[in-house]
Amino acid sequence: MHLETERLLIRDINLDDKQAIFNYRSDAEANKFQSWIPETLEDVEQFIERNNKEFNQPESWYQVLITEKDTKTVIGDIGIHFFGAENLQTELGITLNKDFKGRGYASEALKGLINFLFSDLKKHRIMASVDPENIDSLKLMERIGFRKEGHFVKSLFWKNNWTDDVIYALLREEWIKE
Repeated sequence: MHLETERLLIRDINLDDKQAIFNYRSDAEANKFQSWIPETLEDVEQFIERNNKEFNQPESWYQVLITEKDTKTVIGDIGIHFFGAENLQTELGITLNKDFKGRGYASEALKGLINFLFSDLKKHRIMASVDPENIDSLKLMERIGFRKEGHFVKSLFWKNNWTDDVIYALLREEWIKE
């Protein structure tokens, strides 16, 4: 996977990225809404080695890195879940290094990826699952054009607690006409 936007390069992860990933992913407070927070570099190595080797495979997760195009600095990652037997739907999840928030990078990265998924891969629907307490992510989804489909009360057992889940989605026909 290799995708360029105005300021960013979205690319595959490799073992050389492990320290950069650890640097922002290991911050438990900044990533309190994330399901994976590595404690060691070995955790990151295992994560990279477990990453699916082929992009756009049904019923798989594929992780890509977000880097600044000019500096090559790793600033975050996006998980892409390809689901459904017809392989026409995806779920996205994004993690951004707290030092790079507030600059429009998350919007730019997601919009670039959404364009690719809808235009090149002809996906039908893209969705995101967001903790309702993650206000920044809720705003991000709405800012880039996602529609709130539902708020499910205590529907997700996460970190030993029942938590709410807000689902946002976007259809290709909604995106293309914008």
